[in-house]
Amino acid sequence: MQKVRNSSAGIALLVVTAQAFPVFAAVPLDPLTIPKFVTPFEVPPAFTPMLLTDPVTGAVTSHLYQISVTQFQQQVLPAGFPQTTVWGYGGNMVDAAGVKTYYQHFPAATISATRGVPVNVQWVNNLVDPVTGAPLPHLFPVDPTLHWANPNNMGMPMPPFAPEYLAAQSPVPIVTHLHGGEVESASDGNTQAWFTPNQVLTGPSFVKSLYTYPNTQPAATLWYHDHTLGITRQNVYAGLAGFYLLRDPADVLAAQLPSGNYDVPLVIQDRLFNTDGSLNFPSVGVNPDIHPYWSPETFGNTIVVNGKTWPNMNVERRAYRFRLLNGSNARVFTLSLSNGRWFTQIASDGGYLPVPARLSSLTLAPGERAEVIIDFSTMNPGRIIVRNSAAAPFPIGVAADPLTVGQVMQFTALPGKAAGTKIPAVLNRMPALTANAPTRTLTLNEAMGPLGPVAVLLNGQMYDSAISELPRVGATEIWEVVNTTVDMHPIHLHLVQFQVLNRQAYNTVGYAAAWDALNGGGMLPLMTPTVPLSPAAYLLGPVQLPAASERGWKDTVRMNPGEVTRIMVRYAPVEAPVATTVPGVNLYAFNPSVGPGYVWHCHILDHEDNEMMRPLQVLP
Repeated sequence: MQKVRNSSAGIALLVVTAQAFPVFAAVPLDPLTIPKFVTPFEVPPAFTPMLLTDPVTGAVTSHLYQISVTQFQQQVLPAGFPQTTVWGYGGNMVDAAGVKTYYQHFPAATISATRGVPVNVQWVNNLVDPVTGAPLPHLFPVDPTLHWANPNNMGMPMPPFAPEYLAAQSPVPIVTHLHGGEVESASDGNTQAWFTPNQVLTGPSFVKSLYTYPNTQPAATLWYHDHTLGITRQNVYAGLAGFYLLRDPADVLAAQLPSGNYDVPLVIQDRLFNTDGSLNFPSVGVNPDIHPYWSPETFGNTIVVNGKTWPNMNVERRAYRFRLLNGSNARVFTLSLSNGRWFTQIASDGGYLPVPARLSSLTLAPGERAEVIIDFSTMNPGRIIVRNSAAAPFPIGVAADPLTVGQVMQFTALPGKAAGTKIPAVLNRMPALTANAPTRTLTLNEAMGPLGPVAVLLNGQMYDSAISELPRVGATEIWEVVNTTVDMHPIHLHLVQFQVLNRQAYNTVGYAAAWDALNGGGMLPLMTPTVPLSPAAYLLGPVQLPAASERGWKDTVRMNPGEVTRIMVRYAPVEAPVATTVPGVNLYAFNPSVGPGYVWHCHILDHEDNEMMRPLQVLP
């Protein structure tokens, strides 16, 4: 062994001899050979919790779940094709006949939560051989040249790289994040709080597997997914994601909107398959002599909706409430209906919009959610295809192939009596927030190698550089984020929901030159603290207000190339009174300043896994 310095990470590392698995030639499956709209659409069932009650009143005080991550086979492709080996979250549920059973699926069953009733989840890593109990290897080659969980503390390999490294492939670490949740940091799924099978909790003292979600925030469509350092993209691609639907018994609007069987969660993802049914995850790096397996974006050529390729959903001629989630690694979707009809968005990431937004198309980046009402009572019986027109990478990339990823799923409107619905004209009252702390100016950057990016960065910094985002609890800040890259980045902040203020074009060449001059002359990543540069002198054209679909509470926002994006971030609960929300006053039901802290990151998972994530520590 010898010590070397990794130029992309700037840290001392150990070189180890390559040990590789045998490589078998996988044959990619042509998506044009997959029949569309022949598989029935499925709605994920809900896990059944154990109810904890008050011994005196009998009132339910919390829900308790035990949810395990396992490997299994599932019919993702249409019948007649091989099954696919996937990972999923599994747990107990009661089926339609009232029989208690264990359910595992990709995507996972829904956690159905009630506002005011805490949820406790014991997360279990059961990625082991069911016969021997030995830890299973990862489904895809893990790139050990990234900053990753590294459960075996293996050293940094050097070129020439092997196809796979045994010490990186097994055991597989996991940790689960409730995306959009207001939770204490110890239950937030900190990217370094991972654990391996048999509940081997390694690393810092904050690592645990029993999480508490207080559910004190307004009703919203949230989701849970893996968040392990350096392998999130692969763990989620393997299947580790599910809905977390938070409902409020006091929500007076819910009774006026479609409910029950007409309230449908719908996660859209793209995948690549091999002819044997297996998932194909690209594993040839864009700079293979630096990061052998990592590429900037992973795009599939096949659309999967609720775990089925290009499904068909039979719908009655009435209104439906669809809870849409873009669960892809990198693909953006711009959704529309083939019959050209309008639909209505009623909610975004964090809950209801102020007023309904009438749309002919809707763009969702990875991690974003939207609740829409589609009223089939206004449409003739027949087939309606959900189309996608977003380029990949977004917004300037390869156009969506109309024969493959340009189609998402099909609705078949059945004959029968039409029954419409009236959507309330006012849905929510958004508070007018005013900053009471300095504006935070940040940048999105790429560190370039000979053939493309070697790392994607926030503010020019690596993940483990000194923490620079240190807001005080109760503070309200404007985040002014300058995108210096050529890609759109969906930026996600943990703990908080925020308001999108505006976007504005800027002089990219002039700003980049001035920023580089202040920060090391263009050498990335930075080895010293970032010197912020206001974009004020470089702004071009008018301010662009957020689209109607973005005017509610958000936790993930698209930050476009060539633009400055401004958001209003408040470190307080969504419904905290504005008058009492001041720096230094904690209004959460927990103390956000204790524990391992939070993060903010790009939700293109390939970017998140290669440094486009930074810690965020809330101060008292």
